[in-house]
Amino acid sequence: MSQGTNSSGNATTSVTATTSANVTTSIGTTGSQRSRAVVCRAVNEPVVVEEIEVEAPQHGEVMVKMFACGICHSDLNIIDGSIPAPMPVVVGHEGAGVVVAVGPGVGHLKVGDHVVNSFVSVCGKCRYCIAGKASLCDQASKSAYTLPNGELRTRDASGAPLHVLCGLGAMSEYATMHVDNVVKVDSTMPLDKAALISCGVMTGFGAAINAAQVEPGTITVVFGCGGVGLNAIQGCAISGAAMIVAVDTSDFKLELAKQFGATHVLNAKAETNVVKALRKLTGGGADYCFECVGHGETVAQAYGALGKGGTAVVVGVAKSTDMTSIRTMTLPFEAKKLMGTYYGDARPQLDFPRLINLYQIGKLKIDELITRTYRIDEAAQAFVDLKAGRNARGVIIF
Repeated sequence: MSQGTNSSGNATTSVTATTSANVTTSIGTTGSQRSRAVVCRAVNEPVVVEEIEVEAPQHGEVMVKMFACGICHSDLNIIDGSIPAPMPVVVGHEGAGVVVAVGPGVGHLKVGDHVVNSFVSVCGKCRYCIAGKASLCDQASKSAYTLPNGELRTRDASGAPLHVLCGLGAMSEYATMHVDNVVKVDSTMPLDKAALISCGVMTGFGAAINAAQVEPGTITVVFGCGGVGLNAIQGCAISGAAMIVAVDTSDFKLELAKQFGATHVLNAKAETNVVKALRKLTGGGADYCFECVGHGETVAQAYGALGKGGTAVVVGVAKSTDMTSIRTMTLPFEAKKLMGTYYGDARPQLDFPRLINLYQIGKLKIDELITRTYRIDEAAQAFVDLKAGRNARGVIIF
């Protein structure tokens, strides 16, 4: 591992290919593996770090030695009950590591390969995959908390089964997962940076590039400047948007937004009417608005801040009881569009390598996303920091 510091002065860690190779040769490729993992046992209770048993991969599966896992708000949604989940569950879905064991029927991966997780299991065969909409793959619903076949390879110290978030349970030193959740990547890509591609970068960047297809010279607004919102901002910047307005309630995050390409910032707490302020700032309304918060009222603001013919893209995941109210007449009379995107309309096998290429040539900012790194024993604090909005992205390094 090579040590460095990020823009906030905190220590960061880059996992090198040499380090990864040394680990894979020392582990072996068969049998179950003991692993420390971050487990949520009850809603609104702190996560706990436990030693668990990870079983060997079966047909179509691989075991991965995890090197890094981002701390995402979707994990927090499981912990606070915003997204109902079976308990207990190993959290974590934004990870990267090295293959250490390969099950039968796996021909395109081998021990030593560097991989990034996809939290959507992509079968490549359903009508959505065939239509190029892999993020909506039917198989994903079958692997929300288990492997796609409904089985589990994780057990706690008593032998009781543990569910795994998104079929991954990536916040663990080792994880057995289906190959449909794994993408092989360039071994020269630092794994702590690669991990963020698997969710936050893909979701935000893809919302701008894949879903909205932002055009050069347009006016864009991004609501929420966390890990996903910052990537929506840089997606707009790389697309050539002429004006990118970042909206948040945190001055810290608004300063970060400038690093990722925001041309203007707006602190929502300082405005009595956010929509009115944005329409004035943009000269009558934006061409594209991205809601990266996950709140019905903010979705309404994003739609309201559009100019004629504009498109509002809902990226954030709201609670199941949340509602959004808009003036229906504006849909035909102003030709506005309100759309959603899941996982940035990702096609993981295609998009992940492209994002890595953009990072490697200096076009895509990932290092700047990592505000702080944590040891696995600090997982509970990492989620406290996430809820408090202290990080752009926190990352657990194993």
